Amino acid sequence: MRRATARAGRGSVVDVPDAVPEDPAASVPEPAPAVPAPVRQVLRTEFEFELPRGYVDEAGTVHRDGVMRLATARDELIPLRDVRVQENPAYLSVVLLGRVITRLGSLPMVHDGVVENMFASDLAFLQDFYRQVNAEGHTRAGVTCPHCEQPFEVELGGSRLGES
Repeated sequence: MRRATARAGRGSVVDVPDAVPEDPAASVPEPAPAVPAPVRQVLRTEFEFELPRGYVDEAGTVHRDGVMRLATARDELIPLRDVRVQENPAYLSVVLLGRVITRLGSLPMVHDGVVENMFASDLAFLQDFYRQVNAEGHTRAGVTCPHCEQPFEVELGGSRLGES
């Protein structure tokens, strides 16, 4: 780098470096490391199921495939005012399931009268499915192999009994 001389006051000489153009890239600060955007989780509110036997309607059609939605506090409170539930607390699950099952086969509407006429094995399946979905937030259950005693999970929703 060359130096030039310049006169400062009262005759003193000072070395001054030649003007060097600044590198524009050198003056720009480095960008901060990218912070990964938070992963947005989608809340699953509906769960498909398949009844072990199926609901038989008045025309003899069997309806097995359905959808259950997550229950709200309102879904659990309203049945408590139902006279049938007050007279027989066991009726609570029938009324509750009639509120949260949104689709069953090709039925135009699902209500407690439909649930009331289901086979006992289907009602038991739906009660367990309701507990899995609403209490644990998923439809998987931990089980242990009876032969090798290894633990594993099975998907309860949408699968037939005995399949994993």
